[in-house]
Amino acid sequence: MTRLIAFLGALVLATQIQAAELGDDGLHKAPWMRDTFKDLSEDLEEATAEGKRLMVIIEQCGCIYCKKMHEEVFVVPEIAQYIEDNFFVVQINMFGDVEVTDFDGTSLPEKDMVRRWGALFTPNIYFFPKEVSEGVSASQAAVANMPGAFGRWTTLNMLTWVVEEGYDSDEPFQKYHARKFESQKN
Repeated sequence: MTRLIAFLGALVLATQIQAAELGDDGLHKAPWMRDTFKDLSEDLEEATAEGKRLMVIIEQCGCIYCKKMHEEVFVVPEIAQYIEDNFFVVQINMFGDVEVTDFDGTSLPEKDMVRRWGALFTPNIYFFPKEVSEGVSASQAAVANMPGAFGRWTTLNMLTWVVEEGYDSDEPFQKYHARKFESQKN
């Protein structure tokens, strides 16, 4: 019995370590993240073609909250699978130099684009509609924003709310989450 518990503990630890693997840029890399040219209009087009929603996650090297999300939340099988099935995820480095092209055609290094969008915290997740009007920036086009680290249920419920287009309903996310969480906590 002791060996079984030790084995299961090692398995959980190995899964968490694998899920929190760091890339050459010092950011966490999840299997559901896409390596793109960071042209948001192209990324949105590709996401739509796959029947998925575009999600942009801003992170930074050494972020303890990004680490928490990758080691405690994104590794929950239900959440990882939901992201894989429903989202096209593009990662932006808060202090990076890779060129990003916004929906309005503005191209800037990641760090300048993040500043343009007004993102102050990491992780910071922007969710986008299926179509974005011409001439708007990502921060204007986002249907929801998740600034910071949140727990399992808040994260899952935000993902679900976006996919269900709850932002177009009369029920704000906070009420949606409270309603859903009542059944989830049991």
